[in-house]
Amino acid sequence: MQEEHTKKTARLEVRMLPATHALLQAAVDLQGRSMSDFVVTAARRAAEETIAQIGLVQLSLDDQKRFANALLDPQPPTRALKEAFEAHRELIEPS
Repeated sequence: MQEEHTKKTARLEVRMLPATHALLQAAVDLQGRSMSDFVVTAARRAAEETIAQIGLVQLSLDDQKRFANALLDPQPPTRALKEAFEAHRELIEPS
């Protein structure tokens, strides 16, 4: 995700332990960046990863096996599913 080239007006203020600040400062110094740039980049990356993970489905081992078995050996459609397919066909014309 690229930020639009707009004026930076939103602010974030944080309090942290001196040891955390020293760690961040060491990383900033190594990369030759500003503290703000370093923190915003790292926070944005973490936020994007967190949001992306929401779309992932995480299953237990038992659920993974049940899912795989359902794909490999599906049950025949029930009467209700057949009726739903028919209703879909009547409502939605194939394109």
